[in-house]
Amino acid sequence: MNTPDFSSVAAPLRDAALDIAKAVRDAGGRALAVGGSVRDLAMGSSDITDIDMEVFGVESGRLERLIGERHPYDACGESFGILKLKGVDIDIAVPRRETKRGTGHKGFLVESDPSLSVADAASRRDFTVNAIYLDPLSGAVEDPYDGLADLADGILRHVSPKFAEDPLRVLRGMQFVARFDLDPAPETIALCQTMGMEGLAPERVFDEWAKLILKGVRIGKGMRFLRDTGWVAHFPELEALIGCRQDPEWHPEGDVWEHTCLSLDAFARKRVGDDDEDLIVGLGVLCHDLGKPATTKFENGHWRSPGHDEAGVEPTKSFLLRMTREERILKEVPPLVQCHMQPYALWKSNAGDAAIRRLAVKVARIDRLIRVVRADDESRFTDEEVEGHRSEVLDWLADRAERLRVAAAAPKPILQGRHLIELGLSPSPKFGKWLAEAYEAQLDGAFADLDGAIAFFKGNSL
Repeated sequence: MNTPDFSSVAAPLRDAALDIAKAVRDAGGRALAVGGSVRDLAMGSSDITDIDMEVFGVESGRLERLIGERHPYDACGESFGILKLKGVDIDIAVPRRETKRGTGHKGFLVESDPSLSVADAASRRDFTVNAIYLDPLSGAVEDPYDGLADLADGILRHVSPKFAEDPLRVLRGMQFVARFDLDPAPETIALCQTMGMEGLAPERVFDEWAKLILKGVRIGKGMRFLRDTGWVAHFPELEALIGCRQDPEWHPEGDVWEHTCLSLDAFARKRVGDDDEDLIVGLGVLCHDLGKPATTKFENGHWRSPGHDEAGVEPTKSFLLRMTREERILKEVPPLVQCHMQPYALWKSNAGDAAIRRLAVKVARIDRLIRVVRADDESRFTDEEVEGHRSEVLDWLADRAERLRVAAAAPKPILQGRHLIELGLSPSPKFGKWLAEAYEAQLDGAFADLDGAIAFFKGNSL
């Protein structure tokens, strides 16, 4: 593990932080970097994009005047007293005392106290790896809860009993163990087991799931953290996967829960770096077998789950609706679950172009579906074993989709209402029926351009 070195932070982020630290020093205080930036520097990262700073020895009103003389800022939340610099991603705060007064992660009475010691200020933070302080000016490190040692040992450990006052921290633990490949300390697991969700806002819950999917290196570890803390009970669609049997001939890795964990790890190996696409696909992987608990049965000496793809749609919707109302997610994830068995069915039947086009209409993007199914397939392999592995089925589907130009989008209807008006027709309820019939014929390959579409319409609808 490295000693955090502020000099490796790129300008202008570094320069702005140093300017703040010098101004605070001249005013008789100390401005220390803390949290994710220091943790990431200790882990050897030079890609620091934001910095949190705490200012000791300068009261908040004076600090605002001091900062305002040098940098434009926004004050974020009267109760929290955080100054967010404009033009550079730095948050500045005075250490604060927090008293639990209500439920959830917002149920605190917060009072700024610049006289707090570093150790007292650190005691309110979540994990030891996020409670390491770095002086940008001198390079001195203050680590009152041995976060550097925990990083070196690969351990995620809560800082103090105050951890239990904010239930969102359990879900932060879920994504931290996945992002940094850490092992949770037994005492942290035990403390999380005593905590409830306390009415956490759905959007905050979803934010942590999104970080798990978009940043997790070992997403399966985050899932197992959720199980071991007992928090999987808050997501019953996932809890039902635990102990759901699979046929060992096809799934030697174990039950559906373990298979899902390994599928998510396989997905993480091949993220494409587009957060919008990765989130849709990652959620598809997470939910792809949610239909198995309702369909799994033992027959003829084997465990089978007939129809689990269709059966997975409703639990996928209920799982997502508990956390988000984002229309794109609710619309585009369930079809990936519903259709994740289709590539094998189409390949086995040597399906024609029409079936490929119709699949593209169902899932919006066949390349997404291929990624979901590939993660499902590669769950059986380790990082080393998966190198060089090819799926004949998915390669076949990818090739067909590319040739038909439907890999990244469903076919757009060629014939539009305006074309019917140009033919001299007046808008009427019949337009919808005619256009739907034309689109079905287009998917069947009856025509491929506007001239062909108009000829089809004239020959079949007028």
